[in-house]
Amino acid sequence: MKKHKNIPIFIPHLGCPNNCVFCNQRKISGITSFDINSVRRDIDLYLETSSDSTASIQLAYFGGSFTAIGRDDMLTLLRLGYSYIAKGKIESMRISTRPDCIDSEILACLRDYGVKSIELGIQSLYDDVLSASGRGHTARQALDAMNLVNSFNCFELVGQMMTALPESTPEKEAATARMICENGAHAARIYPTMVFAKTELENMLKRGDYILPTVENLVSRTAKVFAVFQNYGVKVIRIGLAENESLHDPDGIVGDCYHPAMGELVMSEYYKELILKKLENNTKESVTILCAKGETSKVIGHKGANKKYLQNKCNVKNVKVIEKNALKLYNIEIM
Repeated sequence: MKKHKNIPIFIPHLGCPNNCVFCNQRKISGITSFDINSVRRDIDLYLETSSDSTASIQLAYFGGSFTAIGRDDMLTLLRLGYSYIAKGKIESMRISTRPDCIDSEILACLRDYGVKSIELGIQSLYDDVLSASGRGHTARQALDAMNLVNSFNCFELVGQMMTALPESTPEKEAATARMICENGAHAARIYPTMVFAKTELENMLKRGDYILPTVENLVSRTAKVFAVFQNYGVKVIRIGLAENESLHDPDGIVGDCYHPAMGELVMSEYYKELILKKLENNTKESVTILCAKGETSKVIGHKGANKKYLQNKCNVKNVKVIEKNALKLYNIEIM
């Protein structure tokens, strides 16, 4: 299987018709401005410095609501990307947008210019959560958008969702993940909510209208959502924000809800719950856990947390982890 690589072009907040309570795209992406005339240069620079000629390369327009930007700018970016597809330098394009900013005409345009992957910012499929988060669209619009994308039979649909939004609960988040899977998503991204300075969510926090989640709470909720996607066979391609310096600026993330290793913490929690289910009736003091290749550190847990938990809480004195090539990713066996 070919490796997949993106040429990321960030268009922070460009085209977005709404102002979600949690949103600060410039801090999330680390990009403070966008110059459409620099995109060709950025693509060429990536292609010149990329050392893996065997990778499947996508031009990825991230960060804004791509289909809501000015039509001339959208077509300029699509035509630019298509010129690289025509020359065989990239294979396709990827865009991210809002569920209420696509229709059949837009999707036909994306198809004709070589867009393969469409990421929809669904965030939640509960109207009270969407309303409290200032999303500006309904759950029905999100579901209709997913079905419309899939009706074209040529796109890879990626559902983006968040945990710990205002009015959300772990039960609503698990149900949102299930509905994303059941409505045809090929992949997903999960973003635990972060509170950024100078956003309405920070104001809600100050007023007491939003309770800042702990890292432990975010990890637990996000691991449960990850487990849903895993059960449905839907690949999770990202957990949490990518680390960048602007997250730690004075006007970056507020409070102690951020952890730079959020993805690793979530995966460790997922494996811990998986291990505990397998050990439900265990009476052994020594166990061997078999896992897929490369997963040992996640099974053991961040800084050995899972191993310590088993030793201190489950009376399993000796824990050994062995990688087994035949095991599928995110599966374990207990001996």
